[in-house]
Amino acid sequence: MATNFYFNNFYNSNEQNLIEELIIESIKMYGLDVSYVPRTIVSYSEQFREQEVSVYNEALPVEAYIKNVDGFEGEGEFLTSFGVQIREQITFSIAYRSFASEVGRVIDRIRPLEGDLIWFGPRNALYTIKYVNMKPVFYQLGALQFYDVTCELFEYSNEVFNTGVAEIDDLYNNYLTVSTGTFDLKLEDGSQLLTEDGDTFTIEEYAIDEIASNAQNDFFEEEAAQVLDFTYIDPFSENERRA
Repeated sequence: MATNFYFNNFYNSNEQNLIEELIIESIKMYGLDVSYVPRTIVSYSEQFREQEVSVYNEALPVEAYIKNVDGFEGEGEFLTSFGVQIREQITFSIAYRSFASEVGRVIDRIRPLEGDLIWFGPRNALYTIKYVNMKPVFYQLGALQFYDVTCELFEYSNEVFNTGVAEIDDLYNNYLTVSTGTFDLKLEDGSQLLTEDGDTFTIEEYAIDEIASNAQNDFFEEEAAQVLDFTYIDPFSENERRA
């Protein structure tokens, strides 16, 4: 038997537009303003198939609804062999039409892209887009109205920020100001001691915490020393301690 042709649930444009308007209005009422920060890849490694240098030149405002009602998700804070890592995740809902009108008309983006960033003002931090669910509600009334954008706390890796938003540019570009010039070896006349390639020799007795105000290397080492015990050379041997 055929479905009842008096009820059309998938091809009624008026109902689809109504649902979309209600979703956009709900996000404007219960969401908040974030900034979409698109990534520009300057250098790409064919061997490792990953970007080597990335630049962020824009920050475009767009409204989003936070779906994490109970706080940040993800693995949280944990200690690894590479130090303390923070894996905070957050999910934003962004309307199709809002993204197209506020972001898509300015830059070449037809949807949020993995690898781009979102500036979350209340946390004063950037989040990397890890996954974009384009069908969080599967064709209600035959149409799609919003994205679910899953993000993870951004891990800085020498990216350059020229977005024009002081909160973003100043926060992350400060990491580029680390200079060891005051720790270079010098000759009797005060000139720097150089190698044949023109590189400088650096005194070994210095710490990053001394030349970077935002560095916390010493702090994490002291905290980790209270947790990790490296007195044993081989953890599987008996009564064998470090000399």
